[in-house]
This record gives sequence, C-alpha cells and structure tokens, in this order.
Amino acid sequence: MKLETQIKLEKDLEFQEIIQDLIQNPTVQEMKNFRQHFDTSCYEHCYLAAYYCYRISKKFHLDYRSATRAAMLHDLFLYDWRQKTDRHGLHAFTHGRTACENACKLFELNEKEKDIIQKHMWPVTPALPKSREAFLLTFVDKYCAIQESLEGAKLQTLPKRLYRYAYVFFTVILLKKFW
Repeated sequence: MKLETQIKLEKDLEFQEIIQDLIQNPTVQEMKNFRQHFDTSCYEHCYLAAYYCYRISKKFHLDYRSATRAAMLHDLFLYDWRQKTDRHGLHAFTHGRTACENACKLFELNEKEKDIIQKHMWPVTPALPKSREAFLLTFVDKYCAIQESLEGAKLQTLPKRLYRYAYVFFTVILLKKFW
C-alpha cells in the first residue's frame, strides 16, 4: 500500500475506531504473512477494501459499520491460496465460507456481516448477496484485486522494458561509434 494512502487511512479516526478491535487481533495480523495479489498482502487488501466500503457506504447512507467490518475480514482464510493443500474445492468458490467461519470464531458478527463475507465472491459463487452492503463489497473487492494486479504486473514488466531499452540504446551507441 502506498505510504500516502496508508497515512490518509490512519488519519480517518472513525474508520480506525470501527476496525480497531479487528486489526489488533493476532490472527488478523497473521494476514500480513499471506500474499493476496502480487506484492499485496491479504491484510493490506482487506484494509483497503474496508476503507473503500466505509467511504462508499457512508456516502450512500448504508450500514457502513457492518460493511467496513465485514470487508476487513472478508479474506481471513490464512493459507497461501496458490499452494495445493487438503482443502476441499477451489479457493475462489470456498474461501468466503472459510473466512466467515474463521471470523466467527474470533468476533461476534451480525447476520449482515456474515452474509457480506460469505457472498463477496458473487457472481463466481452462485449465492446472491442479501444486502446492498454485500453487493458493495463484491464490487470493491474486484476493483481492489484488479488495481493490485495491474500494479504488480506493471512492477514486474517495468524492469524488463528498461533492460530492453537500455540494450537498444547501447547497441545504437556502439553501432554509431564503430560504423
């Protein structure tokens, strides 16, 4: 997460108050150890998604507290989804349920928060979200995933481009010198 974005989020006191008990939990802190998209950790992804849900749901007079808390916990699955394990089913189809089960062991969630977490992968999973807040996280999650993936892809391809341009540049200089 960019430093200026992180500073902005940390200065929003109401947002911080809503998720304070969540982000202080050691299990939630473990999310920092798992990559989500390229170099973004699962924690960073959920933190940013929570902030977007907070801002948008507050602007549209939705249940911003439930939306924010659910977004912070929506990927609380604590495994590297790129690795094959003994879990049943593909990650995209099952991790909403896993995250909800993990979150319920740690926190007292209301029914809306549970539904938001379980259904955040719609339309990949067929179960239709029950609330506008759940639909909101669905779209925010996809937006964050695309943003993180594009940023990661850009960082991975940038050095390759630099080497190509440097190679071409030095080749042209050598050709001019010796031609």
